[in-house]
Amino acid sequence: MATSILTLTYHECSVRYGLGPAALHAFLQAGLLRAAPAPETVIVDEPDDLPRLARLHHELELPPEALDVIMAMRQRLVELQAQLTHERARTRQLEDFLRGTGPLEEL
Repeated sequence: MATSILTLTYHECSVRYGLGPAALHAFLQAGLLRAAPAPETVIVDEPDDLPRLARLHHELELPPEALDVIMAMRQRLVELQAQLTHERARTRQLEDFLRGTGPLEEL
């Protein structure tokens, strides 16, 4: 899975997602975001993470520690879904091979 890294200023975060400096500092301290080398900028490892964090922060008013747990659970779910897709493909391939309807290829 490819990772896209995004660097945003505090101003961009405020305009795009309604996140003020206090919320961004709390996210940085919780490890949800990383500080960029330039002043008042943050690094977002996945482009979908910041909108998701903002939505959870605004709608549910959860503390950063709870958001960290939610984001970790989501990441684990995405990994498990990818593993399940892979295992389903392997199972289909083995079934096809056992029925004599297809070659067995290394996945």
